Amino acid sequence: MKQFKDQKIKLIRMLTRRNWLLRCSILINVAVLLYLCSHLLIGGGNFALGPAYIISDESMLKPAAQYRTHIPAHLAQQLRQDEREALLIQQQQTQSQQQQQQHSSVVLKIQENGISVQEVPQQQQGSQPNQQQDQLLLEAAGRDVDNTNNNVNVDDSRFDVPTETSQSNNGGPGSNRAAGAEILYQDGGAPNGAGAGLLNASDIFSTTASIDLDMKLRSLLNCHDRDYEPYIGQRGDFWVMKNYIRAEHGELRCHETITYTTHADYTFLDNLIPLLERWNAPVSLAMHAPGTDFVPTVNAVKYLRDCLPESHLVRQFVTFHIYFSSKHIPKNVPKYDKVLEPPYNCSLPAPYFNVSSSQLYKTQKKLLYPVNVGRNIARDAAMTHFILASDIELYPNPGLVHKFLEMIVRNEPVLQRKNPRVFPLSIFEVDSSSPVPRDKTELQELLRTGKAIPFHKRVCSSCHGVPKSKEWIAANETDDLGVFHIGKRVGYFVHWEPIYIGTHADPHYDERLSWEGKSDKMTQGYALCVLDYDFHILDNAFLVHKPGIKVLKKDPKRAMLAAKTNQLIKKIIYPELQVMYGSRKGCAV
Repeated sequence: MKQFKDQKIKLIRMLTRRNWLLRCSILINVAVLLYLCSHLLIGGGNFALGPAYIISDESMLKPAAQYRTHIPAHLAQQLRQDEREALLIQQQQTQSQQQQQQHSSVVLKIQENGISVQEVPQQQQGSQPNQQQDQLLLEAAGRDVDNTNNNVNVDDSRFDVPTETSQSNNGGPGSNRAAGAEILYQDGGAPNGAGAGLLNASDIFSTTASIDLDMKLRSLLNCHDRDYEPYIGQRGDFWVMKNYIRAEHGELRCHETITYTTHADYTFLDNLIPLLERWNAPVSLAMHAPGTDFVPTVNAVKYLRDCLPESHLVRQFVTFHIYFSSKHIPKNVPKYDKVLEPPYNCSLPAPYFNVSSSQLYKTQKKLLYPVNVGRNIARDAAMTHFILASDIELYPNPGLVHKFLEMIVRNEPVLQRKNPRVFPLSIFEVDSSSPVPRDKTELQELLRTGKAIPFHKRVCSSCHGVPKSKEWIAANETDDLGVFHIGKRVGYFVHWEPIYIGTHADPHYDERLSWEGKSDKMTQGYALCVLDYDFHILDNAFLVHKPGIKVLKKDPKRAMLAAKTNQLIKKIIYPELQVMYGSRKGCAV
């Protein structure tokens, strides 16, 4: 009997122990469930096993730098997408509230395809929640770009051309603020007095549009940034001082603009200001300065940088490279950081004023002008993906750079062909009494009255004849830039020497050819043809030569050099091109 009682007691104790274990297990499970639920509620459903990041209103207001500190790269893209969706919902709620009022102002709207400016109604009273939502939108716009790449600087002042009349955007002289088109700063206040907290709507549009443009260009081009350091080296028989006098824009990202690459001796520098006034973007300029031409070349650069009302354009945009033959080295070549000392005496005339080519060291020593050496130096030094390799006397129509990049971003089907491509510009001449046309409409009027003609029409019409040129001239101007026609360098255009927007991937110019011998671009044109390049002729883009229509003049000396050049091309260069690039039916030098 006693043994039976002992067994019963042991059984009761065992059951009691198991009951407590079951209770503890239940409590632990309840605690875990409560913990998981709390995270789900706080995170709005953004819960994940492993590293988790909770998006709250407070965290969305933190600077972008904090995101870079706490959020790993592999989650950054998903995080930005979540932010955009949340902000879109907030904005829709804001718009539905604001539609009850009659007053309107400009706010930023974040869309799936970028950021745009939209005019929506805004409440005058009780607008604090709306201001907070506007602040969220502005901060997210900057954070979205900053998270894409830490080096992206959307509001890049390097390309804001400074002028003496420019004012800060505070409603002072020169401001261009339109009534009813204002947007509050992120804090909704006015930091510098009445009206100082308001931005020009056009400025907001420009900034937000540049955000979208910058991001899309970076993604489409997938190019690599280049260095901007001064360099001294040899190129064949020539000494080259690359980036000898650098522009103030500093280092450039490869996708953000286009570089106009060109060449000259110092007697052609009178063309630089009219070129810059229309281009307003980086220029890479290779200067031929052998022997005693070196000093006036440097003085001309100093004069352009310091002594003219437009000198800010030169300082901001132009990088000068200098090259000369190893047989004609100047007596003294200052280091790049000393070359601008002492400054030029601006009371003296321009070093290039009233100077003829006969006064050049090059002419006196009977040197040929190595045009293609200069072209290649300027091109190779450009930091941007897109380059316009041109001549300094050819002026582009204003606004070309931005419209071209917008066209690239649109990436229409015509731009998605697999062939390599370049973008030729139609070229024209105007008489000496006519102004250089600023748009196609003005150009058409000059053509109609006979004050403008296609480039080299009276010198070598086939060299610069552009496919569909008559149709191009007849077509009306449009707001955007686009591809008017895709041509080939065959048939009637087999000797076409196009000037175009291209890239660093395009073939170089043959440095054995000189300006005096002519045909200096023919061999490169042949290479483009053999490689089956598409020539995307742009509809509203053109170049105009410095005023003065050229006529064919007899020059026995140059004719003799041209004959020698033709033999060089025929017997040596052309066979080399066939080996290196191959051949294609219809292609010729």
